[in-house]
Amino acid sequence: MGDLRMLSWEQIFDMIRNNYIPETISPEAQKILKEVYEKKIYEYSCPAPEDTSGWILLQKETEENYRAITEAVIEKNSVTLKEIKKGDVSVLEIQPEKIKDSSKVLVYIHGGAFTLFSARSTLNCSAPMCHSTGLRTIAVDYTNSPQADWNTIQEQVISVFKALLSEGYSMGNIYLFGDSAGGGIAANSVIRLRDSNMGMPSAVVLMSPWIDLTERGDTFHTLADSDPVLVYNPMLKNCAEAYADGLELNDPKVSAINADFSKGFPPVLITEGTKCIFLSSSVLFDRTLKYAGLESELDLYEGMWHVFQQHDIPESRISLKKCAEFFEKHSA
Repeated sequence: MGDLRMLSWEQIFDMIRNNYIPETISPEAQKILKEVYEKKIYEYSCPAPEDTSGWILLQKETEENYRAITEAVIEKNSVTLKEIKKGDVSVLEIQPEKIKDSSKVLVYIHGGAFTLFSARSTLNCSAPMCHSTGLRTIAVDYTNSPQADWNTIQEQVISVFKALLSEGYSMGNIYLFGDSAGGGIAANSVIRLRDSNMGMPSAVVLMSPWIDLTERGDTFHTLADSDPVLVYNPMLKNCAEAYADGLELNDPKVSAINADFSKGFPPVLITEGTKCIFLSSSVLFDRTLKYAGLESELDLYEGMWHVFQQHDIPESRISLKKCAEFFEKHSA
């Protein structure tokens, strides 16, 4: 092994990581996973929670970096886009080539650790779902943290729902989809809709949802050296604190897993990969909902990483088909 004193921290970190690529996943997934590991996303650093100027710069860089990916996804999935307002909130309306049912609508809450991406730069998640379901999709372009806190972001989601209801949609004809941090925002927003007596969407799909902003889950630690994308401290912890804006990270207002589900929650499909540090949170959330007597389905994928569905691989196509079938099953 040599003298560790002669190595940099980066070299030592690389030595203890386990960037294993399993043979049990598709060849296409193996290729993508190798590329993801080579990018060393887990080494990326984030600004301090209160460093607004640093976050704005990173947000701009991220949007620019995803521009080419976005254009390719639009063409591949044959969707059309329109930037509109729902209430006073900017949204991206995504139309499939053939609308399956014009009476229904899918609301999408994008991921990005609460601090990054937009409705447009996450089309690699929303456009395939739109194409797979055949549903008109409303991607909420909420204000990222730290420019907005948890309360403002969730209120923006609620405003979109109010606008859809005012247009004549019923809650039974609205579906909700969120990935990563968007999954956490989606879950908390549903609870706020429920508690304000507005009703709840017909069904919810959560992909690798970030629903516990602490690192209490087992896989936050056991998978810390093998997750190809995520690391909790300082990457995710900084993002969580920017979003929580002074709240304790285990507060149910920001960590939906700790919320009260005795008053109900819609049927949920949770999709997760076995390489993601959020795996424990997804397992615990599924169990929490089932213990409350609610309908929850946990759909696990061997060797997959955080929100793997943004890549066009066989596992993603299986997952998206499962999501479409789940929404169809809970059609009003």
